[in-house]
Amino acid sequence: MLVLILGLVIFLATHSVRIAAGDWRQGMIARLGEGPWKGIYSLASAIGLVLIIWGYGIARVDPVLLWIPPLWLKHLALLLNLIAMVLFAAYLVPAGWIKARLGHPMILAVKIWAFAHLLSNGTLADLLLFGGFLAWAIFAFAAFRRRDRAAGTVRIAGPVRNDLAAIFAGIVIWAALLWGVHLWVIGVSPLA
Repeated sequence: MLVLILGLVIFLATHSVRIAAGDWRQGMIARLGEGPWKGIYSLASAIGLVLIIWGYGIARVDPVLLWIPPLWLKHLALLLNLIAMVLFAAYLVPAGWIKARLGHPMILAVKIWAFAHLLSNGTLADLLLFGGFLAWAIFAFAAFRRRDRAAGTVRIAGPVRNDLAAIFAGIVIWAALLWGVHLWVIGVSPLA
């Protein structure tokens, strides 16, 4: 579990710098330059991600079972992940109503994705991994919304075709994960 925890700390701390230490971040960018800062940030994120994947894989060999989710929670998780993938896609495409209204659809996608995985998995490693991401996403979303209110941020919705593109892309991503990508990358089928 130590490798998983270390990876989570590195990855989530890296992704919290803008929230918790925005002035320090700006100072580092001014001192190092944007390119080197992004390089260091990307390297730290990648190290954290590799440690998360490695640590989670180690933990799956000898899992500590905390609960056995009922089958209906697994079905609910599939639906929640569809919503998460649409929100993720809304982050990627130009702004439509979804992106303008929610402001931070990527972080909401992480919240829903993590919550869905907590519902459908019951090991200690799952609790650490998905609980950690859920806690971070709750913290990050609240911080970014406060920042938006303080700055008076107003988001203008683009044409409805952008929302339709997000919905379509989200469904395609979700279907790809469901029908093979999740099994190929994670080693577990969501349909199992």
